[in-house]
Amino acid sequence: MARYLDVHPHDPQPRAIAQTVALLREGAVVAYPTDSMYALGTRVENPDGLERIRRIRHLDDKHHFTLVCADFAQLGQLVHLDNSAFRAIKAATPGPYTFILQATPEVPRRLAHPKKRSVGVRIPDHPVAQAILHELGEPLLSSSLVVPGAEWPMTEGWQIKEELDAVLDAVVDAGDCGTEPTTVVDWTSGTPEVVRAGAGDPDRF
Repeated sequence: MARYLDVHPHDPQPRAIAQTVALLREGAVVAYPTDSMYALGTRVENPDGLERIRRIRHLDDKHHFTLVCADFAQLGQLVHLDNSAFRAIKAATPGPYTFILQATPEVPRRLAHPKKRSVGVRIPDHPVAQAILHELGEPLLSSSLVVPGAEWPMTEGWQIKEELDAVLDAVVDAGDCGTEPTTVVDWTSGTPEVVRAGAGDPDRF
């Protein structure tokens, strides 16, 4: 049964954030709000959490997970950035974008693309997600919360609690945060390629 944490969307209560982070440190998989939609998150160093997210979303081992970061300094430890990527990505973050770049040795091999050694990274512009990330002090391994077979993503925490109560450890409810996924920009070739248009303006790339 998932812990239900009702959190203010703009001024999250420190106690609720601390409870969420304590659960993550114990190996939890949580649903949490972002600036594009709800997501599933677990610690990067939690392979069991990764497998649980795969099962919830019916993902195969080719799925690109995203490393969600608190800030640009954290992001820069995980991926290689040339000058043009550095400037463009810094200008677009925080925001509803996922960037696919070459992973650094900091990224566990099991999380990177097996051939390209690439990984998705992002910095969300949502006070609750930011509070969790800052309290945790490390990136979250994350995937958008899209239930297999559903026509639309769930937009409210209580819906997620009702639907996924048996398979999650916590639901952080901060109200409706939309149904559009992030805009995905692949930078592995050295120039940006928008591979999915979503909540972030793709025209800036």
